[in-house]
Amino acid sequence: MAEESTASTGNGAGAKPVFDTKAGFVALIGAPNAGKSTLLNQLVGSKVSIVTHKVQTTRALIRGVAMVGKSQVIFVDTPGIFRPKRRLDRAMVTTAWGGAHDADLVSILVDAKRGLDDPTREILTKLDDVRQPKILILNKIDLVPRDSLLALSMEANALARFDATFMVSALTGSGVQDVTDWFASRMPTGPWLYPEDQISDLPMRSLAAEITREKLFLRLHDELPYESTVETEVWKQIGRGKAKKVRIEQTIYVSRDSQKRIVLGHQGSTIKAISMAAREEIAEMVEEPVDLFLFVKVRENWADDPERYREMGLEFPTR
Repeated sequence: MAEESTASTGNGAGAKPVFDTKAGFVALIGAPNAGKSTLLNQLVGSKVSIVTHKVQTTRALIRGVAMVGKSQVIFVDTPGIFRPKRRLDRAMVTTAWGGAHDADLVSILVDAKRGLDDPTREILTKLDDVRQPKILILNKIDLVPRDSLLALSMEANALARFDATFMVSALTGSGVQDVTDWFASRMPTGPWLYPEDQISDLPMRSLAAEITREKLFLRLHDELPYESTVETEVWKQIGRGKAKKVRIEQTIYVSRDSQKRIVLGHQGSTIKAISMAAREEIAEMVEEPVDLFLFVKVRENWADDPERYREMGLEFPTR
């Protein structure tokens, strides 16, 4: 835990703690598929956010905790910012900008290979409304010539004011430690906000559901809408000693019967493959054997149900 001492405030007012530790929040924002979730996992040094080919995979704020010396950096992975068309889209974009305004520092991640496309430019033009210090992170630098990177950095810095610019490959980890160290040195002084060994604020039930959702999208990203969701209904510790394991029951919710058939696959082959991949990763996460049971249900118009938004940590848009 954070170390503290006391210092007199004078005039008999008693003493207040003086911390030699730091802690604060860093928001990761950017256009969809810029690589925020991949970068978050690299920054934390462990998987806390799912990564798929689908845009808008991240729906709510996911926090990953990194320890750098006596600094605790809480990285907030936000949904990709894009021009919303549906209610769920609006909730995600509102959540992303809310995460930026609530953080101590804000980092804007740009896909260097894609460059300053229209969605990215739109984000940069709105950064004047964000009062916190901001840095620019150019991602996927291993895919772009160095001359192009320098030109891209200059163009982005002309559109918005950044305190620093970093170039990284979130996939390989190149340059990521420099980013982590920079943030750690600029965290506010104060007590750690999470236990030293905690890497995320998501409960195990939610992390397990996210893992299954990742396997679902990786398997069916061309066939299944991103509105599909997964909920952990049962998490039960069974057995003792060497026979101890976790029984998990999850439900995959889709919008139509045709999508249910896709998830199940011929004679249940698809859902078996999804279950096997998810079970293996969940067992590694909880460090004990797992029995995973997946069910598929149709939940029509779930994107208009306020309760579903509350479960995802999103504010329900009234229009």
